[in-house]
Amino acid sequence: MSIHVLSPGFLTTVQDNGRGGYRNAGVASGGALDSYALKIANWLVGNDASAAGVEVTLGGVRLRFADARVITWCGGKFDVRVGGTPMSPGRPVLTRAGDELTIQRPEIGCRAWLAISGGVDVPSVLGSRSTDLRAKFGGVEGRALQPNDVLQLGPNPQRSRELIVALEPAREASWFAPPEWAAPATRAPVLRVMRGGEWLRFDPASREALLRETFTVTPHADRMGVRLEGPALHHRGDELPSEPVAAGTIQVPPSGEPILLLPDCQTIGGYPKLAHVITVDLPLAAQLRPGDRVRFELVRLAEAHRLLLRRERQLAMFRLALKMRSK
Repeated sequence: MSIHVLSPGFLTTVQDNGRGGYRNAGVASGGALDSYALKIANWLVGNDASAAGVEVTLGGVRLRFADARVITWCGGKFDVRVGGTPMSPGRPVLTRAGDELTIQRPEIGCRAWLAISGGVDVPSVLGSRSTDLRAKFGGVEGRALQPNDVLQLGPNPQRSRELIVALEPAREASWFAPPEWAAPATRAPVLRVMRGGEWLRFDPASREALLRETFTVTPHADRMGVRLEGPALHHRGDELPSEPVAAGTIQVPPSGEPILLLPDCQTIGGYPKLAHVITVDLPLAAQLRPGDRVRFELVRLAEAHRLLLRRERQLAMFRLALKMRSK
């Protein structure tokens, strides 16, 4: 069955976990800018973690469902409603044929990820259904959704069919994901970073400014990255030979304004790499929008590893708990 796009909003795309294994060929990893959010939402509706969902930027979305589906969303502080009834983040809800879902402009953050049981069934390109807006492939013809698009859905998995029966009386589940996962956006986040490869190329005052001062997100922000405004950060020497970069890398061009890269970023870059946002804080980075203020805190590699392992263990326990509910 399908979803009819009545209003696509500012920028809405089909995304999954991304396109792995092709960065050596210059293909961006892409995928949901908060891979945790989409993964958790998929588990909640009975999908595999790899199922494609819908990434919404700044709201304005209205969708109509053609059949019964289990849905949920994670992300910023959005007003999300099904048939006029508010829908909390990280809590599964049953939709019926003809139901309409609306996602309004967020109060905090800028993105939300909607998972639908069965997943969005668009052609796979290089092993992923994610939309690459710059390369113009994946998703729906490599572009953002438009009015009157129809998204085909896969069949409801066995777990989702069980959920449809269980949710029939109340329509909303009594269980939900932890709020810090389902709605992680904050007004002034502190992103933990590790030292980058060119950390020592920057003068001590610039390194100190990164960790002491507050930066503001400029209007130059998209799925590739966000440019930050604040004290100019200076480094020794000219532009470097291009080297690999990844989501979380903080590059500093000659202007001195740092650029925080996101999953649609290029695969290599020549600007000095001052720092890297740690993996567990990338969900906060994905919620930055123009005008937001952000600070940075330095941590060691061992601490970044510890935090990542703890998050993976927590996710494994959460998934196990969801499986036990179905038995």
